[in-house]
Amino acid sequence: MSELIEALAEKVDAQLAGRVRRGGALEHELAYECDAGALLEVCRTLRDAPELRFEMLMDLAGVDHLHYGRDDWQTQSATRSGFSRGRVPRAAPDADEPGRFAVVYNLLSVSHNQRLRLSVRCPDSGDPVLDSVVEVWASANWFEREAFDLFGIVFRGHPDLRRILTDYGFIGHPFRKDFPLIGNVEVHYDAEKQRVVYRPVTIVPRVLVPKVIRHDNRYDKALRDEKVPR
Repeated sequence: MSELIEALAEKVDAQLAGRVRRGGALEHELAYECDAGALLEVCRTLRDAPELRFEMLMDLAGVDHLHYGRDDWQTQSATRSGFSRGRVPRAAPDADEPGRFAVVYNLLSVSHNQRLRLSVRCPDSGDPVLDSVVEVWASANWFEREAFDLFGIVFRGHPDLRRILTDYGFIGHPFRKDFPLIGNVEVHYDAEKQRVVYRPVTIVPRVLVPKVIRHDNRYDKALRDEKVPR
């Protein structure tokens, strides 16, 4: 880990000792976790402390950990031979266990030219609720609406929490891992009512044929052109 990252970590630990925990991250990144009850206090400190000054919320994203650790494509980085297919088994939470949903905040300090990632788990997976950080960073307004729309995470204190990407009559939250890939409802135009109406989805699931990479004899060593000496 670089000296700049370690220096920033020391400043964060000094300001937020006991309120944040160091999270997993790549060598050039710094990530922390905190409890839902301390979210607003932590965010204000990250923004206002002179040593930190994370004035900008660059992005806010919801996360669903329902199937975390069950995918064969768990990887950290690319190599010369492609992405690793190594899988690290982890205990994924059940649908109703605490910690299924989380929110990730990507912060930027313009004053110090530094970045930090903060993540918070929702205590109740059946009713995921977190405090809104709109009063800390105004840019969180639409980001929180997006997380609410796609993941169903409710942000307490948001000034106008409603769907932003899906239609007003949309049912469910499409980025949840247990949301059906074909959806729940579909829309069509009703000639009698002269308007668009919703009805149960009629799409029939089909099995896709996987792509198969076959051997190409053009690359056999025996067929390669030998170098002609000059």
